[in-house]
Amino acid sequence: MTAALGMAAVVEVGSAGTAAAYGWTRTLQQGVSGSDVVELQIRVGGWAASGAQQTYVAWDGEFGPATAAAVQRFQSAYGLSADGAVGPQTQGVLNSLEKSDGSTAHFAWSEFTSHDGAGFGGGKVGSTQVKENVRRLMYKLEAVRKKAGNSSITINSGFRSTSYNASVGGASNSMHVYGDAADIVVSGHTTLQVYRIAETCGFSGLEAYTHSWQHVDSRVQYPSYGSGSWWWESGVV
Repeated sequence: MTAALGMAAVVEVGSAGTAAAYGWTRTLQQGVSGSDVVELQIRVGGWAASGAQQTYVAWDGEFGPATAAAVQRFQSAYGLSADGAVGPQTQGVLNSLEKSDGSTAHFAWSEFTSHDGAGFGGGKVGSTQVKENVRRLMYKLEAVRKKAGNSSITINSGFRSTSYNASVGGASNSMHVYGDAADIVVSGHTTLQVYRIAETCGFSGLEAYTHSWQHVDSRVQYPSYGSGSWWWESGVV
């Protein structure tokens, strides 16, 4: 993720005043590029694959085949014509997933703040970047929720300040300290079932499914954070 793309996304969040906040100005389709394509890629990031696959939708602002395929999966899941073009109908559904404060339909910022009261501060990047990373994570979790039959998701742990992360024995460079990780429980689903869903959602970090929660993160999409390799602890299941 480049700094320019990250800042563009933060500006959009800050200007959100209503649900359906993002101001789409054109139909998006394969071959176009721009900051609006980045916003699209963030929103369909959880639809990266139809089966277990170590792949993701890049936040590069280029509407290529991978973005088009993710759009088609999103459209199919929401009962839209799966043509891969993002016109008013698809944009309306995308916007229905955004709340007026920039969070998403089924998740709140408060669910992801550090449990020591630090909010989004005290991590390895600034609080504005942490919040942007959390926003991108939320959209992937919206896909997990949809694929799990709209089952509710509990966030056991989201962002952690470095001091809180150390106090719970987290790895010093855990993706939690960047706001890029969540430990989740999906209602009515075993951790193994959640792991299998997550394998389709563009997550490059998956802790073993043998815990009572499922850890998910997108470490490969943040190479500057120092964890640029895929880590599916239980392999492909």
